[in-house]
Parts: sequence; structure tokens; C-alpha cells
Amino acid sequence: MNNKVKWGVLGVAKIAVEKVIPAMQQVANCEVAAIASRDLHKARAAAGRLSIPKSYGSYEDLLADPDIDAIYNPLPNHLHIPWTIKAAEAGKHVLCEKPISLTVDEARSLLEVRDRTGVKIQEAFMVRTHPQWIGAQDLVRQGRIGVLRSMTGYFSYFNRDPANIRNVPEYGGGALMDIGCYLIHTSRFIFGARPDRVSAGIDRDPEMGTDRMTSFIMDFDRGSIAGANPWGGHSIGTCSTQAAPYQRVHIVGTAGRIEIEIPFNAPPDRPCRIFVDDGSSLFGQGVEVVEFPVCNQYTIQGDLFSSAIRGEAEQAVSLEDSVENMSVIDTVFRSARTAAWETV
Repeated sequence: MNNKVKWGVLGVAKIAVEKVIPAMQQVANCEVAAIASRDLHKARAAAGRLSIPKSYGSYEDLLADPDIDAIYNPLPNHLHIPWTIKAAEAGKHVLCEKPISLTVDEARSLLEVRDRTGVKIQEAFMVRTHPQWIGAQDLVRQGRIGVLRSMTGYFSYFNRDPANIRNVPEYGGGALMDIGCYLIHTSRFIFGARPDRVSAGIDRDPEMGTDRMTSFIMDFDRGSIAGANPWGGHSIGTCSTQAAPYQRVHIVGTAGRIEIEIPFNAPPDRPCRIFVDDGSSLFGQGVEVVEFPVCNQYTIQGDLFSSAIRGEAEQAVSLEDSVENMSVIDTVFRSARTAAWETV
């Protein structure tokens, strides 16, 4: 009996055809069975290149295919909610790219859709199940760096193309939605809590209107953080779509720190490294390098969500977790407007 989850893909987005689909094709319990585009020629070209059996010239035709169990939605941000809802109402489980919505109210609407249709809906935060992030969280919980006090993260790239969807405000473009969401998600993951309040500043591109650089401080109350923490903590993040490409995360406690070398675009062709520093020397003598074997975070994501669909595992990222992440994103935007601390 073939127990593979049969997947359909909405659109021919670069992340889908270059990263996610090839990775999911390596999963034993997955079969990427169909791909759709509003341009049938594009769908057929992608299907031929990736050896996908079926191609469709509309998203509706793909959703009507009774053989498809689950949908991967990598469409532009403003299409995440409408097509996730349509897929769920067609009886398909949905793995939707981040951010799952444009506002927390939109994200919250998916809870009713999920409960009404009985399907599983998950935001595609592939970092959540990468061994380096699980390893970092384990070290924090074990007290390896003492009491967790702060986390700082930076994530940037340079793109000023006005035609690119990441630079169109109406499509949900901008740094915070595209990459800052990772900084918020992983901070909540490491602290094991939702921040209580946020202070943020935004620099907008004067021509395109998107946030080209966003910085924020998230304040975690001591009573909400997982584990014993008598002081609470802060997470500070900066994301930019108009800066040199770079990414790094530092997690600092009272007795040491953890540095994640490539936290978000973890390479699938070489080991990942995190550095655990006991704080004994500013010149690095107290640093231990922890190396994680080669893996593909999109393969892991597809495997685990397919297992959840089959009832063999829990979802790695719950829909409730995604609603919380969007509530923080909303608060960052609100704080930037008011120039004041805002409660999440």
C-alpha cells in the first residue's frame, strides 16, 4: 500500500522549484504529484524539469484534483490567506510559506477554518526543526550558558528591484514580513514565551514604501520565560532588504553564550556549526564548536508535516504558534508608528 502524502504546489515560485520541491522529493513519505501556475506553459516547464507527473493551468484545477492530499503554498504574502482557505475548504492539508498572513486577525481566522474543515494547516518555518536550532534550545534549557538573558539577531540582503514582490507594500513586502519574522519566531522559540512588549523603529524606502530596515527590542517578562529566570530577558533584532547579505544570532546567558553561524539559510551541502562560549576569554579560548551533520531543513520540514498529516506525529509549528508570531509582528509595526513601547 502506498501511504505517501501526495502534494500539490501552488505556483512556480523560486523557493518552491529550487529549494522546497527538490528537498521534498527526497522524503520517503512524500510524493510531489502536481504543480499549478496561472500560466500553463510555466507549470508544464516546471513539472518537466522536476519530474512532477501533473501540471495545471490554474490553482482551482489543482485544488479540484481528488488525488492530492496536501498543498504547499509559496505564493506572494497577500495570497497566503485566501489560497490557504480555498485549499482547506477543498479538503487539502496546507503547508503555507511564512508569513502565514498579513495581520494577526487574518491568521486568527485560520483557526476557525482549520476546526471547520478538519485539515492541518502549518506555517513553513523550516528553521524550527533544524538540528542546530533544536540543539541550541537544548543547551539553553540544560543551563549550559547559565540563566538566559538576551538574544540578538541580524538578517539582511540587498534588493532594490521595484518589480520584486518583496518590494511591493500591497503584496506584503518589506524586511519585517520577509525575514524579520524569522528573528521573532526563533526568539520566541528560544525564550519559550511570547514577549510582553515591543519597542521598534522602521526606515522606509522613500520610493517603494516598504520597510527597508526594521529594528526592534522584545521584552520577555521573567514569569513567562521557560525555566528559572529571576530577571527576564530581551531579544533584539534587525532585518534589512537593503544591506550587505548577512545573518547571525547570539544567545547570551549569565555564564556563557551561543552563536549560530548561519541561522536561517542553513546550507544543505555542509555541516552547520554553533559556537558555545563559556565566557572565559574574549579571544575565543573558551569556545567549543558544535557541529551538526549535513541535512536539508526543507526535507525535514516536509517529512515531519507529512507524518503529522498521517497522524504519526504532532505538527512542528502549531497554528496557534503562528497566530502568536503574527501578534508580535503587528506589535512591531504599531510600535514603529507610535514611537513607544507597545504591549503584545
